[in-house]
Amino acid sequence: MDARPSFSFRPFLASAIAMFILGWGGLALLFYTTEPTVWPRWGFYVLWTLALTGATLPVTWFLNLRFPSEPPASGSVILRQAIWFGVYGSTLAWLQLGHILTLWYILGLALGLIAIEYLIRMRERSRWQPTPPPEVPPADSESTSPDA
Repeated sequence: MDARPSFSFRPFLASAIAMFILGWGGLALLFYTTEPTVWPRWGFYVLWTLALTGATLPVTWFLNLRFPSEPPASGSVILRQAIWFGVYGSTLAWLQLGHILTLWYILGLALGLIAIEYLIRMRERSRWQPTPPPEVPPADSESTSPDA
């Protein structure tokens, strides 16, 4: 049986809930109380990034739990991967606003972000030093010398 790293979602729970509530609640407030001018539009991008990051944080945690890597993904890696989803969604919304979003932009942007994350993880892998196993002192055994 393989040893799979098991870590709890508990450290991410507060930040996931906070980003989820602030993002989606802020978007609802933004939609119902403002007109689409410049500053509310920037607020939309910020809140949309927060909402998507909070919604995908449990997904990225589960994917890293289900498909472990070497070195194991730390909390900052899981949060960074969730933020990539938020940035991806905000960029797609921004491109859609200008009516220039096409399938090739969607795929190209996704592949570009995946490549960036792969290169970051490759750099982390090259700098990772596994913890050495604890040294076991040699056992005191009676020496069988020919003089005895």
